[in-house]
Amino acid sequence: MSDTKTNTLKYLTAYPEHLQAQVRQLLDSGKLAQHLRHKYPEIHDIRTDKALYLYVQNLKNDTLKNGDQISKVLYDNKLHVIKNALGTHTYVSRVQGGKLKTKNEIRIASLFKYVPEAFLKMITVHELAHLKEKEHNKAFYQLCTYMEPEYHQYELDCRLYLTQIEMLGTDVWNQSNE
Repeated sequence: MSDTKTNTLKYLTAYPEHLQAQVRQLLDSGKLAQHLRHKYPEIHDIRTDKALYLYVQNLKNDTLKNGDQISKVLYDNKLHVIKNALGTHTYVSRVQGGKLKTKNEIRIASLFKYVPEAFLKMITVHELAHLKEKEHNKAFYQLCTYMEPEYHQYELDCRLYLTQIEMLGTDVWNQSNE
């Protein structure tokens, strides 16, 4: 096991030192995965791009009724590695006839296929918020918490999950790791 006292918790650098110390203690004792499994005992069953598209559309329709339309949603197995991102929202504007048409696309890292629904919802809310707010500013995060009141807690717990994978190399919900 690596010594987490000397390693930077890169997903948690914006959090206070006392919280980082708690995470280091959980990592050093081998209990971070157990903590996450206790808090989120089950993973979602949204595995296909079609199911993901329907999930995102339903969430958008429930929370952003007047948001831009989404033309494509998919899991991307290269996203986390290549762009160092968990999700992306892109849009392309084209002139069609006399009108300007915009197509919005959301890509979500494939690692979100086998996590609790709360983590998938957090990244989906984040990308949907970009339909209205392009920058990560106060209005953006207010919109995220409007769409999901537990957004910040889910984001923290997702960062704990990413830390578990990076520091110990083991997935939390893969029972063969025990």
